[in-house]
Amino acid sequence: MTQTITITVTDAVRNFSKLLNSIRYRGERYTILKGGKPAATIEPAAGSMQERKLSDLKDIIRNLPRLEDHGDAFARDIAQAIAFQPPAGEGNP
Repeated sequence: MTQTITITVTDAVRNFSKLLNSIRYRGERYTILKGGKPAATIEPAAGSMQERKLSDLKDIIRNLPRLEDHGDAFARDIAQAIAFQPPAGEGNP
């Protein structure tokens, strides 16, 4: 079983989206402290994590949605998103 990570309720609130992603995609388990005492434990829902093997990659890629006629627009959107990213550094992960 995965080790339980302990965090404060303040950290859980400030980083809730990141917290949920680490639970869902990495299978992490968290105990949330309020007033220094355990208040809740959050872990992946039963069946939410699906084990994948490298041999599954070909089928995964084959089943990805196709861009078809929207490929150029998608490429422009990505270029625009990259152009407007703030510089990485202090305060920006």
